[in-house]
Amino acid sequence: MILEGREMDGIGITMQKKAAELERLAEVLVTGEQLRLRLHEGKVIKDRRHHLRTYPNCFVAKELIDWLIEHKEASDRDMAIKIMQKLLDQSIIHHVCDEHREFKDLKLFYRFRKDDGTFPLDSEAKVFMRGQRIYEKLMNTENTLLLTREEEGGAFERTLVASEFIDWLLQEGEMATRDEAEQLGRRLLEHGIIQHVTNKHHFVDGPHLYQFRMNFRRRRRLIELLHERSRSIPESHDSPFCLRKQNSDGGNTSFLSVSPTKEIKVTVGVRRSSMSSSCGSSGYYSSSPTLSSSPPVLCNPKSVLKRQVSPEELQTPGGPFIKKTFTIVGDAVGWGFVVRGSKPCHIQAVDPGGPAAAAGMKVCQFVVSVNGLNVLSHDYRTVSNLILTGPRTIVMEVMEEA
Repeated sequence: MILEGREMDGIGITMQKKAAELERLAEVLVTGEQLRLRLHEGKVIKDRRHHLRTYPNCFVAKELIDWLIEHKEASDRDMAIKIMQKLLDQSIIHHVCDEHREFKDLKLFYRFRKDDGTFPLDSEAKVFMRGQRIYEKLMNTENTLLLTREEEGGAFERTLVASEFIDWLLQEGEMATRDEAEQLGRRLLEHGIIQHVTNKHHFVDGPHLYQFRMNFRRRRRLIELLHERSRSIPESHDSPFCLRKQNSDGGNTSFLSVSPTKEIKVTVGVRRSSMSSSCGSSGYYSSSPTLSSSPPVLCNPKSVLKRQVSPEELQTPGGPFIKKTFTIVGDAVGWGFVVRGSKPCHIQAVDPGGPAAAAGMKVCQFVVSVNGLNVLSHDYRTVSNLILTGPRTIVMEVMEEA
C-alpha cells in the first residue's frame, strides 16, 4: 500500500510538471498574440513591397525593434532581438520567405504565422485554444459557476464545482455526454489550464473545486518571454478575476490577475483549428483575442478566392451560383472549417478529417446564413461569434459556383 501511494504521488508530480511546461507554452502563445494585435492596431504590420512583389501583413525587423524600445518593451536592441527570437523559435513569427532562422536587426520582412495561416497546430495548441474559448465564455456570461467556495478548510475565489462545470458544458452544447465533458476537464487540467484548488485531485465529475490557472486576459509584458517563470511580476489582489487562496499562510498555488484596466477584451472565434488551406499550410480558426478598440484587419493573405463577389451577384436569379445546405455537428474540437472575408464571407479552409468536410463543405463557398440568420452583409468576425454562441449543431447555407 505504501508503494502504491508513492507511485500515485509520483504520477501527480509528473503531471504537475507537464502541466507547468504546457502552461508556459500557452503563455508564449498569448503573449505573441497580444503583440500581434498591438502591432496591427499601430499599423506596424501592413502590406509591403519589395522588388515588385507585395508581402501582405508583415513588419520590418529594424522598425519593430525601434517600436519595442519606444514602447518600453525592451531596454535596448539586444533585448528586443532576444524577445523576437523567442517568438521565432516558438513558430509564432517567421521570415516571409523562410530564409532566416534568426531574428536580425535589419530591414528584413517578418510575419506572424497567424496572419498567413501557417501556424503549426498540434494537440497541445488545440486544447489550449479550447480552454481559452471556454474561459472567455465563462467570463462573458452572467452565471453563478465562478464563486468563492470552501474545501478542506480553506476558502478559494473564482472556483468551479466539477459537476456544475460539466452541467454547464452540456447545457452550452460543448460536449454531448458527461463522460466526454469529464475527459475535456481532464485534458484542461493536464494542459495547465485549470487546476484543483489544492492540487490534490485530477478532474473528476463530483464536488471537488477547480480554478483556472491562467488569466488569459492579463496584459503580458514581453520581457516575461525571457523568464523561466511567467509570473515573476507582482499582480493586483483587487482584480475581479483574482485566483488566490484566501486566509493562506504561504505555499499559495493559485494565481492572481492584473487590474481590470490592464485587461484585454476578447472576442472569441470558432472552435476548431486543425485545417488545410489550398496553399498547403495550416488554416487557423482560432479563439483569437482582439482589442476592443482595434479596427478589423482588412487584408487577408493567401485568400483561396479567385475573385470577390457581391451579395447581389450571389442572389441574382439564373446566376452561376447554386445554394447548398449543411447540417454540421461539432465534435470535441469544433466544426473544422475557416471562414474569412466580408460581405459575403467565404470558406477559406476545411479540415479534411473534420465534421464540416464530412457534411460536404468545400473551400471557396460563400456563407449565406447560419442557423436561419442571413449573414451576407456581415464580416467573418461576426459570423464566427454567431457560430460560437449558438448550439453545437449548426445549419449553414452556402453558395458555390456551378
